Amino acid sequence: MTAKPVLNRAQFHTSVAQLRDLPFSRAEVAFAGRSNAGKSSAINLLTRKNRLAFTSKTPGRTQLINFFELDADTFLVDLPGYGYAKVPPEMRAKWEDLLSRYLQQREALAGMVLIMDARHPLTALDRQMLDWFLPTGKPVHILLSKADKLSNSERALTLRRVQQELAAHPGVSAQLFSSLSRLGADEATAIIESWLMPVGEPSPAAQ
Repeated sequence: MTAKPVLNRAQFHTSVAQLRDLPFSRAEVAFAGRSNAGKSSAINLLTRKNRLAFTSKTPGRTQLINFFELDADTFLVDLPGYGYAKVPPEMRAKWEDLLSRYLQQREALAGMVLIMDARHPLTALDRQMLDWFLPTGKPVHILLSKADKLSNSERALTLRRVQQELAAHPGVSAQLFSSLSRLGADEATAIIESWLMPVGEPSPAAQ
């Protein structure tokens, strides 16, 4: 029986710029989000490694898909941030093609963690990511990041609104999250690890 992958085992494995260079994977969870939504900070908190994922000094310029290995052939995947206004149209089109094809076609992908700034959730581009991924039938967990910047009443209202809007999609869940205060870290970790465990179990045919 395969042990459950633990997020704090994460180590950098490889970066790829094209789908043909993706490594072999038994199971992986992808992290997606707008530039400056707090994706790198979330990965660093959940893996308990302060500098595992780097925040680019030039938001929106990173075009690489970064793989962090948890166990043999089991990964966390950091997707390029999207939505940076100064990105040239041709670069944006390239990202959209890369992200959409990865999310729709990657068989090893067990689920997607979608990071949204709690002050500005469900932007048009966030909805585009959901439109690409939801048809796969795989789960999505939304981290409403930077929740520490909202009052308690604003947090509750934001979470309720997001949950109500996505209620028609049973595979989508959402929670409040803050990398600064560690709000929601344990809940997010438990969900991600639960996604990886059943997919990571070798099938009887592979014995």
